[in-house]
Amino acid sequence: MSVKTFFGGIHPNYAKELTAASPIEVLSAPETVVVPMLQHIGAPAVPTVKKGDKVLAGQVIGEAPQPISAPVHAPISGTVVAVTDRPHINGRSVLSVIIENDGQNEWVELDTHPDPVQLDREVILSKIRAAGIVGMGGAGFPTAAKLTPPKDATIDYLILNGAECEPYLTADHRLMLEYAEDVILGAKLMAKVCGAKKIIIGIEDNKMDAVAELQKFSGAIEIALLDTKYPQGGEKQLIKAITGREVPSNGLPFQAGVVVQNVATAVAVAQAVRDGKPLVERIVTVTGPVINEPRNFLVPIGTPLQNIVEAAGGFTEEPGKVIVGGPMMGMAQVGLEAPIVKTSNGILALSKAESHEPNVMPCIKCARCVDVCPVYLLPLRLEAFGMNEMWDEAKAYGAMDCIECGCCTYICPSKRPLLQYIRVAKNQIVAASRKKSS
Repeated sequence: MSVKTFFGGIHPNYAKELTAASPIEVLSAPETVVVPMLQHIGAPAVPTVKKGDKVLAGQVIGEAPQPISAPVHAPISGTVVAVTDRPHINGRSVLSVIIENDGQNEWVELDTHPDPVQLDREVILSKIRAAGIVGMGGAGFPTAAKLTPPKDATIDYLILNGAECEPYLTADHRLMLEYAEDVILGAKLMAKVCGAKKIIIGIEDNKMDAVAELQKFSGAIEIALLDTKYPQGGEKQLIKAITGREVPSNGLPFQAGVVVQNVATAVAVAQAVRDGKPLVERIVTVTGPVINEPRNFLVPIGTPLQNIVEAAGGFTEEPGKVIVGGPMMGMAQVGLEAPIVKTSNGILALSKAESHEPNVMPCIKCARCVDVCPVYLLPLRLEAFGMNEMWDEAKAYGAMDCIECGCCTYICPSKRPLLQYIRVAKNQIVAASRKKSS
């Protein structure tokens, strides 16, 4: 099996050995869960419950107000004690439903189907939408919307992303080992919805055990072996590596005849359509040099970070930084009060030595950032535009094509904050576009 890859990228210390052999453990729900109404790209869900209401696990507690949105469900049974703003992993306060656990784990009646592949395309799609499934690789785009590209689009490939290229994280690796049959079923269901002619699962070559497990059930589904390289799991990089096709600048995968979904999303789809189960839990890797017992947990959505860290034995020392997600694209936290959401695939705790701020030196024009940029940009030039508030120039040089992978900042010998200034430029470009259209 030949190994596929893309231009650019880096090879950081992956550190996956901390949890790669750690089976998924079911984490009991806490006494109280905090369920944000924003767990996806698009419009936040609108609460359908109020203080004092009794809810069952799997019950809708937030409905989607627009097509690009997703409903939210109760992960436990209990009593709504508040509907108010609470800290979110994105650093803001977000309207959330707080539920006190009654310990009964009573569920709503679930609509099951023993052979879901035989269901009509529209029925499958409606079940995916109703289950509140979103991209679980980190982006959080509503899955039902992603599976319905424009009518004039021809989808040749459904690609399942099993790369999990971020260092430290092994949630998807363990999922492919322990839920392989559901990965395949979810892929078949999504291919039927979007009309894909072929299904390909992309997996990095540091997960050969997952390749072997999936091959037991894959049948006609192809498994593409990928080079272990960051950001191999980037949507556009995955498409280029596997199909040789390129998504146009400012374009979307369907324009290249491809739909990409994460392997965890595939499992959520299988469980929603076959078992009637909405998305109320996810696998989370808890890891890092200062985690006492690095592990993989199946966690009820809405569980505070503090509870999950404690389940992994707590910290061995005071951490220098706690990140939700991986070290390259994850979000640093100011505390452990925020809850896990649908897109949270890991909690990473780094030591103070590993998370210190580097001394920034002048750019030496070595062009290493150019060599590793997977979308062929000039990060050093974009950084200069961001620093000097040259938004039009940044846009002309392709700032909006930046996938914010952080390869440029990682590789820079002068330790320059390249990505941070590119993000500033992107935010200003978006703000100007909104102002112009309003």
